[in-house]
Amino acid sequence: MTDPFSAPFVAMFEALRMAPTFARGRRDARAGHVRSLTISGSLITAQVRGPEDTHAFRARIAVRAFGAAEWSRVEADLAAQARYVADLLAGRMPQDIDAVFRGAGLTLLPLSLDEVAMDCTCERWPMPCVHLAATCYALAASFETDPFGVFAWRGRGRDELLTRLSDLRSTSVHVADATPVPEQPADAGLGDMTDFWDSGTPTAPHPPPPPLRPDLLLDQLDPPPLAYGGVPLAEILRPAYRALPPEPSR
Repeated sequence: MTDPFSAPFVAMFEALRMAPTFARGRRDARAGHVRSLTISGSLITAQVRGPEDTHAFRARIAVRAFGAAEWSRVEADLAAQARYVADLLAGRMPQDIDAVFRGAGLTLLPLSLDEVAMDCTCERWPMPCVHLAATCYALAASFETDPFGVFAWRGRGRDELLTRLSDLRSTSVHVADATPVPEQPADAGLGDMTDFWDSGTPTAPHPPPPPLRPDLLLDQLDPPPLAYGGVPLAEILRPAYRALPPEPSR
């Protein structure tokens, strides 16, 4: 796994111009004299026993852990980029991940010794002693094996970070899927229902039909075989029917 952290981390300490101390520390680290290296919260602890030591000494290196609000900003920015989440979930460290932390006003690695607290039970001066130097090289080597250790050093373990990123990505997808679509009325697009029932073609209002003639019944019935003075009975009755009030049309 490619590690973007170990080299700059060691370079920061080597910039102290304590060449003999760091040369010996590098040798002791490579010889396996650094034991029980652990990262707990923001504290690195190791047991170091060099070839000239009668017993092991405890070396500690600490940085400030990021607070909950700071990690929330970083995690939100990481989750917003699918490629970062994909790399981290696959166990790969993105080479430009430091840019995300810089965007949040943070740096994963300390930029100077002013940001680092160190002590060793050997109590030798000046600091860092050879035991701390060996611990620095052992820590850099651990970053090459598991670069997620840098996150742990800043207060966020691997499992917690990946869980948070997965949850944030899942939430963002659900929010996108749940974006409400404006509801349309059941008859949306049908236009005026009156027009619909009229085949959608607006027409001028139909004039009301004329009232029915009262004598129309005489024309619909068979004429009776009666006459008076040669005039059919229906025609004799017609004036009387027409005198009736007109029947309203239905």
